[in-house]
Amino acid sequence: MRQLAIFGGTFDPVHLGHLLVAQTALNQVPLEQVIWVPSQNPPYKQAALFEHRFEMVQRAIADNPKFTVSTVEKNRFGVSYAINTLIDLSVDYPNTHWYWILGLDTFQTLPRWYRRQELAQLCDWLVAPRLLGGENIAQSELICKQVEQKLTKQTLSIHWQLLHIPLVGVSSSLIRHLCRDRQSIRYLVPDSVKFYIDNHNLYTNG
Repeated sequence: MRQLAIFGGTFDPVHLGHLLVAQTALNQVPLEQVIWVPSQNPPYKQAALFEHRFEMVQRAIADNPKFTVSTVEKNRFGVSYAINTLIDLSVDYPNTHWYWILGLDTFQTLPRWYRRQELAQLCDWLVAPRLLGGENIAQSELICKQVEQKLTKQTLSIHWQLLHIPLVGVSSSLIRHLCRDRQSIRYLVPDSVKFYIDNHNLYTNG
């Protein structure tokens, strides 16, 4: 049975922090591949067009053979939910032990996810903590355990582990803010992504 990880997200835009999270997952878990899945209609937020976000991810991961990007969300109608993504990918990748890569903030919302009972049985969770440092890692572990306890009260059991990431200090919202202020995003995103954002004049309004 092969081991694959789903890295779902808005990726609006993809940045070096995302790449570091995905590479850390490869280093920490014996994964054959990380499948990047840009959301078509992410719940509770608006984003740049799917085509733009997909193209930026494709450019960002082009030089890593263990990264691939999926169009599974492209034709999704309505809100994008994790369970739908996992079921669809399982058709293309049968006989797979699944992992799901996500940030700590998103992991905290897991007890409220749509069809979480099924999802909890279908994958393990790789959680990216917010910041570097022993104290922050300990705090992140405590938060993960609290999430696990909430799910236990819902008679759900999960398997999770924290990713040992050296630095995750950049966010998509920061990059969008810098773009709106016409400031440089160099060294925050791959050059190929920066060129794409500049050429398509993304994030300069709103």
